[in-house]
Amino acid sequence: MPTKKVLIILSDATSFPLHNTSSGTQQQPTGFFLPELAKPLSKLLSAGHEVTFASPKGLTPKPDPNSESLLAFAGNFYERKREQELIERMRRENGFSSPRPFASISDEELKSFAAVFIPGGHAPLVDLGGDKELGRILRYFHGENKPTAAICHGPLALLSTRVTSEGNDSGEFAYKGYEITCWSDAEEKVMETLLRGEIEKCESQLRDAGAVMVEGGREKLGKTTLCRELLTGGNPLAAEELGERFVRMSHRIPRRRRKAITAVRVLDHARVVRGHGTPVSVAGHEGGRGSGEGEEDGFEMHFI
Repeated sequence: MPTKKVLIILSDATSFPLHNTSSGTQQQPTGFFLPELAKPLSKLLSAGHEVTFASPKGLTPKPDPNSESLLAFAGNFYERKREQELIERMRRENGFSSPRPFASISDEELKSFAAVFIPGGHAPLVDLGGDKELGRILRYFHGENKPTAAICHGPLALLSTRVTSEGNDSGEFAYKGYEITCWSDAEEKVMETLLRGEIEKCESQLRDAGAVMVEGGREKLGKTTLCRELLTGGNPLAAEELGERFVRMSHRIPRRRRKAITAVRVLDHARVVRGHGTPVSVAGHEGGRGSGEGEEDGFEMHFI
């Protein structure tokens, strides 16, 4: 397979606000969640792809301290070591310590990227959902039907597509009506109990913006959700599957959207298509969670 360029979106935040604690609002350490970045990243590199890291201001990314604990790796010392070494390799060889500021990536340069990926950790709650430049970047990938993946709190970054050129969030949410899985409100409430405070909810914000949230037992155990060009997962258990499916998606050649479809749904193995006009291309599928198996990832019917 030819080399593809993949843009990886990171947060500059190293802490997030924990509200209503015994001493008011406190800052809780955070950053990228190591397994949620390293597992998909490893699969992209193994597939021969070139990666570029970018963040709002280009600050040095920091890992979430909890993501480097052995608990995050179910006690697997060697797996943690491999993933930490991968990030160190990216620091040495791939500019990981100095990500590209979003504003430095022009509309013309965006055309050179085949896909975009947003890992999790609580950091995206702080500086990604309201970033105007990130909104510009994600609207490009959405408009071109290019593979887009996000995991855990990463999907919150999709809300940036609402931010207008004036910097307010009164614009249209590009992923309205999409099925999305993220770190659920129920999972966040467990974190609130452990940390003894209140945290902004990713799931609720996406639902309020018009997303169709998919948060069942399968998703808690690591199943991913595919809807059109967007692949999402809810927690670190989804990192392996998300990486595998995202690599398969990145190998396809996207077709730009033409006119809107009346409805395209994928229900397990049966596909029901209702629309007007003649189907002229297949470039990504719209619809449900998918099984995580096969090479169907990202297909959608276009009508003229």
